[in-house]
Amino acid sequence: MLRALLAALALCLAAAAGAQSPAETAPKAAPKPEAAPKPEAAPKAAAKPAAKKKAAAAGVVRPTWIELSPEQREILAPLKEDWENLERERRLKWIGIAKRYPKMKPQEQERVQRRMHAWAALTPEQRRQARENYRRIAKVPPEKRKDIRAQWAEYQQLSPAEREKLQQEPVAPPARKKKKQP
Repeated sequence: MLRALLAALALCLAAAAGAQSPAETAPKAAPKPEAAPKPEAAPKAAAKPAAKKKAAAAGVVRPTWIELSPEQREILAPLKEDWENLERERRLKWIGIAKRYPKMKPQEQERVQRRMHAWAALTPEQRRQARENYRRIAKVPPEKRKDIRAQWAEYQQLSPAEREKLQQEPVAPPARKKKKQP
């Protein structure tokens, strides 16, 4: 049981960097005042919506890597290889992190970079599992979460050999309550 909890917590911690909802981290665009198009610019204005429709039909998710600012590309560099596979909401979440990044303390920036590298190294299935574990642990009462964190700290203190030994032990399924029959 302890091993299962520790494994779940490890994945959740990896996903913690991306735990905020896209609505909180999505870039907020200020409404731009509409200007009347110039007569010679009218064909270009008509071409832009057509290009957007064509991109949507082709399955292009925006913003693309090229559309990011140079600063955003530098911060999000660990995600470059996988960027084109990310859903729009995930891209917006990462962009929100990149926007907050310059205001972070150096040690926070290092932590974000470490977690981003770890996240980029995960397979899509491991990422899905990490998100699922995070959601599950987020539902756990704060007292129990505190216990889980203590168990995780205890696990981290183990030597690599002790961790390997723990991983080799079979995990017993959690005990289920028996239903009372009338």
